[in-house]
Amino acid sequence: MRRIAAVTACVVLMGIGNALAATGGGDVILKNKGGDVLFSHDTHVVGVMLACTDCHDKLYLSKGQHKAVTMKQMQKGKSCGACHSGKKAFSVKGDCAKCHKK
Repeated sequence: MRRIAAVTACVVLMGIGNALAATGGGDVILKNKGGDVLFSHDTHVVGVMLACTDCHDKLYLSKGQHKAVTMKQMQKGKSCGACHSGKKAFSVKGDCAKCHKK
């Protein structure tokens, strides 16, 4: 009985590892004259445990199809501002260096 439980546990853990390895999309660098923004899929998917469908296709289709938005639009809940409103995650208002790197 213990052997079956151990084998089952190993299979489950291997499945979880494979699921996490397939998750994400790597880092995406968004070019911006105010300073480039590095978007980390790992931070959002693994760190915050968001599902791909939390952002795709609601907020983003793909890097190539994504339309640039202004900070003003983000402050109104567009793009990153949908979560980064100060309620779910830190606000897009204020500390620019959190996202924008010179």
